[in-house]
Amino acid sequence: MLILRQILQEPFLEAAPGNTFQALRPGEEWGVLMRITMFGGVILATPVILYQIWAFITPALTARERKWAVPIVSALVVLFVVGVLFGYLVLPKGLGFLLNIFPDVENNLLIGDYFSFVLRFLLAFGAAFLYPVFLFAAAAAGVISSRQMASGRRWAILIVVIAAAIITPTGDVLNLMILAVPLYLMYEIDYWLVRLVLKK
Repeated sequence: MLILRQILQEPFLEAAPGNTFQALRPGEEWGVLMRITMFGGVILATPVILYQIWAFITPALTARERKWAVPIVSALVVLFVVGVLFGYLVLPKGLGFLLNIFPDVENNLLIGDYFSFVLRFLLAFGAAFLYPVFLFAAAAAGVISSRQMASGRRWAILIVVIAAAIITPTGDVLNLMILAVPLYLMYEIDYWLVRLVLKK
């Protein structure tokens, strides 16, 4: 877990060089260790968690729809991990923006607050990247079609922006757009997959 802690604190060191973490409560460092351990556990358990979710849904599907089980669960796992990695890659830029609004202020952050922020940020990105799979599954089940997706692009943009505003914990436009743009691009990729692969 110490390696994971070093990885997670790297964006702060990159965004605010020369600044340090502070612990103002006796149990704060222990709490950080527990949060990091839980985060690592969620990442490692993601395949099992997503499989259980899919297994819950499967009984309601036909035999034809069940053939998508392995590809969909695999896609869920891959997209979740990609979402977390993408969040980690953009985190230094987001932190750099937030921590340099007032250049004369020292950014010696509370260690508990920082790791809570980072873990929520990464999990939010991972969860947000899952929606294309559910959209594709809905199309495979005949709930929606590529024509409906094409006509609903304006609504998709609106929903993606609102979702990105809710998911990103920073509240600034930069992080909102960093999440909203790839989410909408995935909507477009989904549209073409539904149209070309499912032919619906």
